[in-house]
Amino acid sequence: MASKASGKAGEGILETIKTVVYALLIAGVFRTLFFQPFWIPSGSMKDTLLIGDFLFVNKMAYGYSRYSCPFSICPITGRLLASEPDRGDVVVFRHPANGSDFIKRLIGLPGDTIQMKAGRLHINGQPVAVEDAGTFEEVKAPQGPQRISPRCANDPVGEGGICIKERQIETLPEGTRHSILNIGDGWADDTPVFTVPAGNYFFMGDNRDNSQDSRFALATGGVGMVPAEYLIGRADRIMFSSAGTSLFYIWTWRSDRLFKAVE
Repeated sequence: MASKASGKAGEGILETIKTVVYALLIAGVFRTLFFQPFWIPSGSMKDTLLIGDFLFVNKMAYGYSRYSCPFSICPITGRLLASEPDRGDVVVFRHPANGSDFIKRLIGLPGDTIQMKAGRLHINGQPVAVEDAGTFEEVKAPQGPQRISPRCANDPVGEGGICIKERQIETLPEGTRHSILNIGDGWADDTPVFTVPAGNYFFMGDNRDNSQDSRFALATGGVGMVPAEYLIGRADRIMFSSAGTSLFYIWTWRSDRLFKAVE
């Protein structure tokens, strides 16, 4: 009797292990081929994306590369089933130097020239249309697990005060309209002309004065030009958003951002 009981117990453990392995394999395939979860860790894409927004990245949008797999283990050279991204897409990509995943807006396509003049974006020598859209306001307080305190156009602002940034609507040449924020004057408001090489892309954050993006070289901690194979996918929709330090603190979820489209 004891041997039969132990045998059944062993079979039960084996079945449990097999179930867990199958579940992990299915989750891995889903994450590799279809959608990858992404939690916004910084304020570089405000107010389009806020710290604590949780979204799924559409990995089918641009095809697949070695960076489509966890730990970059896919045995792929270049891209399979490749599709060209559109200017204005909000894209998750692998940082070409440090291996972390970044999310920014695609501004420059291969062959484009990009320049900032007095805080105004110029594409191929032409200023991009902007219109004033009031201000973006938030509480000056540490945000997210990293406890990042926002920068404000009206600094110095004490903790608990209202942090204000100027807000504009920018319209890209193909018609994509999106919000951008401005904090103050800085080097990134006046740049040299960048020419996007073939097979590369130029990215910027919507929070223009608080984003390490393609305006900054890799050697200085920026993103530089991003080769096509480093693209992971397109951010289409926010699933939910937490204003607290953890996604599991349901009472801190922002109800107005549930299933919100990324524009």
